[in-house]
Amino acid sequence: MSSQARKRVVTVSQREGKKLFYLSMPFILLVFVFSYLPLYGWIYAFFDYKPGYKLFDTEFKGFFFFKMLLSDPMTVDEVKRVMSNTLGMSVLSLFVQILPLIFAVFLVEIKFEPLKKAVQTITTLPNFLSWPLVYAFAFSMFSESDGFINKFLMHLHIIEEPISLLVSSDHVWLTQTAYLAWKTIGWTAIIYIAAVTSIDNELYEAARIDGAGRFRIMRYITIPHLMPTFFVLMLLSVANFLNNGLEQYLIFQNALNKDSIEVLDLYVYNIGIRNGMSGYNYSFATAVGILKSVVSVALLFSVNYASKRVRGEGII
Repeated sequence: MSSQARKRVVTVSQREGKKLFYLSMPFILLVFVFSYLPLYGWIYAFFDYKPGYKLFDTEFKGFFFFKMLLSDPMTVDEVKRVMSNTLGMSVLSLFVQILPLIFAVFLVEIKFEPLKKAVQTITTLPNFLSWPLVYAFAFSMFSESDGFINKFLMHLHIIEEPISLLVSSDHVWLTQTAYLAWKTIGWTAIIYIAAVTSIDNELYEAARIDGAGRFRIMRYITIPHLMPTFFVLMLLSVANFLNNGLEQYLIFQNALNKDSIEVLDLYVYNIGIRNGMSGYNYSFATAVGILKSVVSVALLFSVNYASKRVRGEGII
């Protein structure tokens, strides 16, 4: 290739690169506005902010609230409890990551298209329900006074007294993980179904010619080709370990299960918004939020490093 031809190729590639960059600018701007610009609020962690006052009219505290996280015994115990809840439910959510993959593998094997579409639609719909609606459904099913499950079991004389499934702190991690899995399994399965469509049909045809049955084809062709997608989703979930949601636990929280259901995001909300009139809570909640962000970023880079070592490529 001559030097002029190389220059033309370089010029064309530069033009294409600029065009793609300009096309991505609106999305970059949205990320900046909604993800980076709000970081200005971190400044509240360095002041003893009081509602109704201007920020710079309040007392500058420096790293006082950060030191409180590490030195005050009561605060340390609270943070340990909240972190235990957060990590516990996050680990359980990782274990159920395999369920959408299994569901997608069996779903694509349904040959009757109307049934296949009906199942996919029914299992995807819960993802579009808000958590208040999910709680309303759970209340109608598991309420101690009017819940269908309690009434049904008592009618069959299986139990003598109603079971407090919604207000009890027993097994709250498992029940919340079950609600999350029910809500997201169909939506996450769409990603795996899309990955299945990219598998070469010649592999399936060759396997059938060799006499492989449906389960052998799933085991040796479908599932291995879905594993890269599974690991990417798993790595993203680990990197997002501490951001395991606020709305779900806020809706299901009550006085009896608060100690077991209060995760880090909910703890920040409770001390910063609900109890904000008690002095330092706004600033302290901001400090806790900063700590969570720092740990999340550290987890992201750790997972990315592990991915490069194990798979040869990272996620960022």
